[in-house]
Amino acid sequence: MIFAIEEINKSKFLLPNVSIGYRIYDNCASTLSSMRAVMALMNGDEWTLGKRCSGQSAVHAIIGESESSSTIVLSRTAGPFKIPVISHSATCECLSNRKEYPSFFRTIASDLYQSQALTQLVKHFGWTWVGAVNSDSDYGNYGMAIFLDAAQKEGVCVEYTEKFHRAEPEKLMKVVDVIRKSSARVIVGFLAHVEMNNLLEQLSLHNITGRQFIGVEAWITADSLVTPTSFRVLGGSLGFAVQKANISGLEDFLIKDFWETAFQCKDTNAAFCKENQDLIQFREYDEDVAELRYSNNIYKAIYAVAYSLHSILNCSESQGCDKAVEITPWQVVESLKQVNFTIKNGDQVGFDSTGSDVARYELVNWQQGSDGRVQFEPVGYYDASLPSGQDFVLKTEAIKWPGGSKELPVSVCSESCRPGTHKVLQKGKPVCCYDCIQCADGEISNTTDSNDCKKCPEEYWSNQNRDACVLKNVEFLSFTEVMGKILVFFTLFGALLTLIVAILFLINKDTPLVKANNSELSFLLLFSLTLCFLCSLTFIGRPSEWSCMLRHTAFGIAFVLCISCVLGKTIVVLVAFRATLPGSNVMKWFGPMQQRLSVLSFTLIQVFICVLWLTINPPFPYKNMEHYKERIILECALGSPVGFWAVLGYIGLLAVLCFVLAFLARKLPDNFNEAKFITFSMLIFCAVWIAFIPAYVSSPGKFTVAVEIFAILASSYGLLFCIFAPKCYIIVLKPEMNTRKHLMGKNTT
Repeated sequence: MIFAIEEINKSKFLLPNVSIGYRIYDNCASTLSSMRAVMALMNGDEWTLGKRCSGQSAVHAIIGESESSSTIVLSRTAGPFKIPVISHSATCECLSNRKEYPSFFRTIASDLYQSQALTQLVKHFGWTWVGAVNSDSDYGNYGMAIFLDAAQKEGVCVEYTEKFHRAEPEKLMKVVDVIRKSSARVIVGFLAHVEMNNLLEQLSLHNITGRQFIGVEAWITADSLVTPTSFRVLGGSLGFAVQKANISGLEDFLIKDFWETAFQCKDTNAAFCKENQDLIQFREYDEDVAELRYSNNIYKAIYAVAYSLHSILNCSESQGCDKAVEITPWQVVESLKQVNFTIKNGDQVGFDSTGSDVARYELVNWQQGSDGRVQFEPVGYYDASLPSGQDFVLKTEAIKWPGGSKELPVSVCSESCRPGTHKVLQKGKPVCCYDCIQCADGEISNTTDSNDCKKCPEEYWSNQNRDACVLKNVEFLSFTEVMGKILVFFTLFGALLTLIVAILFLINKDTPLVKANNSELSFLLLFSLTLCFLCSLTFIGRPSEWSCMLRHTAFGIAFVLCISCVLGKTIVVLVAFRATLPGSNVMKWFGPMQQRLSVLSFTLIQVFICVLWLTINPPFPYKNMEHYKERIILECALGSPVGFWAVLGYIGLLAVLCFVLAFLARKLPDNFNEAKFITFSMLIFCAVWIAFIPAYVSSPGKFTVAVEIFAILASSYGLLFCIFAPKCYIIVLKPEMNTRKHLMGKNTT
């Protein structure tokens, strides 16, 4: 302060021919002492030029206080008299209220900026679970309230918030106990210097270490906190500090003043200097001057008052100042609102609408040098005057964490939820405490710490990790898979056997056995069986519009043609027996022409049903995504279920009719009564298709198609073997039985 005033008084440009007077009071950290001093100043009880004077107060401004609580009392006392109070370190946001403190100014920023900067710092390192301790004072309570509000908006959770006053040791012990039991590894300490010192003593005493402290300007660079044991607790601490003093000439002034005051040593040859020769080597030592951080703010405050007086007195370099102008405190207040100047170190000084200076902080880190000394190492800065994104700069690589570690401390309530999971809040705990629950089938989360899972599009499914949607596998019975190959083999094998039987019958068409079994219907039956075998191929492969319509209609018509032929052969057996009776002419009513017409009529009915089905509501390819969530079943929808069951029901009706007639004719006299084999074949046919219905309904996916193909092949093989195997056996292995006499039962034993 004295340095700034002497510099101004010597200046030819600022307040020329005018000298500034001052009075310095030491309140000894007592608010009461501050009150006494300001009351004395306002009452005119002051010393001027060594003489006791009284009358109107000549005080135009008060520089102080250091602590916010004392400054509040000081400002409220001086406020009614409109005496400006300029503080160099009172940061409480409450002092920004111009209605309550209209004449208050400060050359330091409000805690509003520091609290927001603290939140940015905590958020930057991912510390979402922190503890908070503050002084039970205006400074601590207001500053912590701003921090807590900003932290909540940024998603930072506070495990505990504790406060204590320097005169409350029992509360201090409670704070220590809370810190010891807590899980948060990061502690934000919005504490005044005295409270921080008390807390540090207790933490050291109870050996509570390994915490990452985040400090404020009140204590983060306080040399008095540096003790032989304090680094175990505060080592690695981070915090925002007032920028270092960078005032040219201050070092020389302080060193000279110190030597002259302490040792009365103006000349190194003086007697007092010779008595302290061992200290002479430190006479030029000035490394600690730069750590006088608040000196810069005091320097600015003095110059702000000087510039306001310069304006009021209408000073100019050539004519000097108008000393006739009577200066009142309220004029100084108004003039301070307008001051805007640059001091010689380049810092621009001015007050915003709340009476505060621009927020500029230096981010410092408690580190230990190679010599074991604690150093407040700069690792970044915060400058509110810069654009967003450039206001906060951090050199992470230069930071040393607690214990000298280079690894970033972790302080979270719950670990981050990996992609594929989502957060579920724990009941009764803050939002930072959650469980990671895996996404359900068909849902994904592809970001860390997702709050919910997103449902995959209809044709997509979640992968195994639940962090990406992948196309569902399309399932259908293909020719390339094992099941498809097996079914194709039996299909072609059945068609080949049928062709071999047809060739065998064609070669032996003139033999009694072939003639006796109605060779025309037999060949037509073999042709229809070939179609029955081959129609199963339409069920294999990727369903398309034409294959869906073809598979069911081809199957229905081929089987009706087959059953119609069997039914015709059954009727022929019955009619043939009736025709052997005396006086019977039944055969003329069911001759070859009638047999052909009956087969054609039965088949045309099925053709008509199929045409109606295809016309009204035909089968179509359908992506079934309901049966299996993780894959798509590509199948043929029936279109009209009535059409499908009408086709199947008509086949069943003919089969039952054929079975009944064959059963009635099974005991007719003949060595080779075909009705027996027809009965057995129809029995197998009906059994297969009766078993098919529940299997078809309950089989999932491509197995539905496989069951249908199996039923087609089983019934086709049943008809082929039951009706034609005995005949082939006689033709190939027992040709001696292929005679008219044997067939008529006239052979003698």
